[in-house]
This record gives sequence, C-alpha cells and structure tokens, in this order.
Amino acid sequence: MKTTSMVARYLLGLMFTVFGLNGFLNFIHQPPPANPLAIQFLVAVGTSHFAAFFFAVQVLGGLLLLSGYFVPLALTALAAELYNILAFHLTMSLATIPPALVASVLWVLVFLQYRESFTGIFRAKPATQA
Repeated sequence: MKTTSMVARYLLGLMFTVFGLNGFLNFIHQPPPANPLAIQFLVAVGTSHFAAFFFAVQVLGGLLLLSGYFVPLALTALAAELYNILAFHLTMSLATIPPALVASVLWVLVFLQYRESFTGIFRAKPATQA
C-alpha cells in the first residue's frame, strides 16, 4: 500500500501542478464547454480573478505533494479544490468528469496513507487545550 500511495501522491501532485500552472500559462488548450451556463460561470470566475486563487492553491498543493512536505496540509487544501471541481462537472459539464474522478481516486489513495494525521478532525468531541 505504501508504494501505491507514493505513486498516487506523485501523480496527484503532478496533475495539480500541471493543471494549476495551465490556469496561469494556458499551455493546454481546452475547447469551450457545450453548456452555456458553464461558459458563463467560467467567464465570471476568470473575469473576477477568482480563478487565480483557485489555480494558486492547485500549484501550491501539487508542489507540496511532489516534495513530500506538509502532505496532510496539501490534502486538506486539495480536498476543497476537488470538491469544487467535482461540483462543477456534476452540475455543468458531466461529459468531462473523468479526470476529476481519477484525481479523486488518487486523493483517496494518498489520504489512506496519511489518515492518522486526520484522526482529530473525525472525533465527535475533540480534545481541548488545558
């Protein structure tokens, strides 16, 4: 499982780093979505510069995964990114969801290796400081 998780961490890190950089540099050209609502959404996100924050978190999370430092922090930030990516594809562009599903599976594989880092957030009554 450790080797699987390590390969998944590198693939996920590479995926988020490349696609995050693509948001800034646009070196992988994508055809516009077929759904007019998705086009409106992407125009609004791009025009408002909200996308810059989104892509910056992708690049930072991807680089952290590739480096092996702060992996639980990267997983936490990228979980929010994956949620938004999945929500977009489920509601506005279902035909293009496969890469998001692959990223989700990779995220789970990495999470399983680092799950002990998250034990505190899954407690019904968290420990408090004395």
